[in-house]
Amino acid sequence: MMTETASDFLIRRINEWGLKRIYGYPGDGINGIMGALDRANGTVDYVQVRHEEMAAFMACAHAKFTGEVGICLATSGPGAIHLLNGLYDAKMDHAPVVAIVGQQARAAIGGDYQQEVDLVTLFKDVAHEYVHMASTPAAIRHLIDRAIRIAKAERTVTCIIIPNDVQEMSAVETPPRKHGTIHSGVGYAPPRVIPKEVDLRRAADVLNAGERVAMLVGAGALQATDEVIEVADTLGAGVAKALLGKAVIPDDLSFCTGPIGLLGSKPSWDMMEECDTLLVVGSSFPYSEFLPKEGQARGVQIDIDAKLVSVRYPMEVNLVGDSAETLRALMPLLKRKEDRQWRKKIEDGVAEWWKVLEARAMNEAKPINPQRVFWELSPRLPDNCIIVADSGSAANWFARDLKVRRGMMASLSGNLATMGPGVPYAIAAKFAFPDRVVIATVGDGAMLMNGINEVVTIANYWKEWSDPRLIILVLANRDLNQVTWEQRVMAGDPKYECSQNVPPFEFARYAEMLGLTGIRIDKPEQIAPAWEQALSATRPVILEAITDPEVPTLPPHITFEEAKKFIESMIEGEPRLGHMIKQTFKEAVQGILPHKK
Repeated sequence: MMTETASDFLIRRINEWGLKRIYGYPGDGINGIMGALDRANGTVDYVQVRHEEMAAFMACAHAKFTGEVGICLATSGPGAIHLLNGLYDAKMDHAPVVAIVGQQARAAIGGDYQQEVDLVTLFKDVAHEYVHMASTPAAIRHLIDRAIRIAKAERTVTCIIIPNDVQEMSAVETPPRKHGTIHSGVGYAPPRVIPKEVDLRRAADVLNAGERVAMLVGAGALQATDEVIEVADTLGAGVAKALLGKAVIPDDLSFCTGPIGLLGSKPSWDMMEECDTLLVVGSSFPYSEFLPKEGQARGVQIDIDAKLVSVRYPMEVNLVGDSAETLRALMPLLKRKEDRQWRKKIEDGVAEWWKVLEARAMNEAKPINPQRVFWELSPRLPDNCIIVADSGSAANWFARDLKVRRGMMASLSGNLATMGPGVPYAIAAKFAFPDRVVIATVGDGAMLMNGINEVVTIANYWKEWSDPRLIILVLANRDLNQVTWEQRVMAGDPKYECSQNVPPFEFARYAEMLGLTGIRIDKPEQIAPAWEQALSATRPVILEAITDPEVPTLPPHITFEEAKKFIESMIEGEPRLGHMIKQTFKEAVQGILPHKK
């Protein structure tokens, strides 16, 4: 019988922590770990991706959707470097992820050896809470224990580096009981964190005094749906949702104002402009220009992380605690607002906004209005489905046009807002919940950046899933659309075609080549039947929608400076000026006179 190696012990220890999946890509810097995964006989699943960045994205998504620690694995040097973007996505969205990377043999370190990179320094920022290299097999136990525990407790990225010679050495399951050794254990239970009674009463006094209360919720409130709804009802408040908090409450609630910010809604903008009290729960939404003016509103914030309170808006009371627990403790101290005029105004604005969105979605475009693709999907979303969006204009329509219901999950790259996580997020969601429908909404730019490669991963694994339905909607507008509109509105520059045009690619045909289902639509009347076909498919689907890049991603409020820049872009020589003006005019008109042509 083969002697257990340090790598065998590593994989066994990961399993003892209850973690069952690793995303990665092989290389000779981790041969010892790959051999151990093989010998583990499936106790820890290994998912082979097409690129290490995708492994980090998948580990991040696994953490977001399951609450568990996600694990990614990469070889030394180039493989380790490739992880960084996905790890920063996890770090900035507070997703617990452990990166395990190989390194050259200890004797070669410092010798300018092939693929030798100072990995401790490389990962020192992204994994600043914990990054260490194993210098001996006896260190493996406490390194992996602490990496997992710290990632979970701090909701962050950690990293352990294992030289390839250490990987192959005999395991040391129990270090000797002597000076200078570490004897760690498995397990972590999150604490119950509730603010002090005196601070809860201070917060209640502020909220009870307010006549026009606005709420903003984020990812930190995802486990507090009932509590958010109850508090909002008591206070007569409207509830806006940061992008990472899209699934906190259902979008069909009459007081849910929907998204906020550049991708936001008019009801959210109006509510923040007119409120006299702001309650933020589990969100570090960064854009102060979409929050009340300083001094306009009294503020209360609830967050589990004391580092994040009173950063975006000067709060009067900061409550450090778990969102659900803190709201439950606050509830008995709150007085129901008997005057419901503020709530009625919010509800009227929300009802009107949905009419605006429908009218905008039904505007004609050349050839398809991208908003309509999302609008037609919304009522067809299966119960308990998982929806992801890539960065770009797809995120606008994901935020505004899809009505998320109870039991659904939704996410994207929130704070890093990187391109590329849409398809890997969807794959990780499908591995975590193989019985649930997963839908990714992705632009053609992000698909060509890396998404098409991970479709190969889908083709490789989909038969393992109990429900094979994984649908990738590709908005094929041949344009890096979000940036094109930002150049127009923020910089006053016309579309720079050399930079912004995306090469054509037959996404649906590509899916069919891989043995998946490909659907291509270029007429609005094809949208609904295409969704019906995709949602009833017996294998993963790429739904390629040929959409109009000139449908503007209008923010909920346009400043004088933005309008000025937009006019400047037209004067400078916009390549499709007439059509772009026509589509922008349609959108603007529907915001004023819904259903009027």
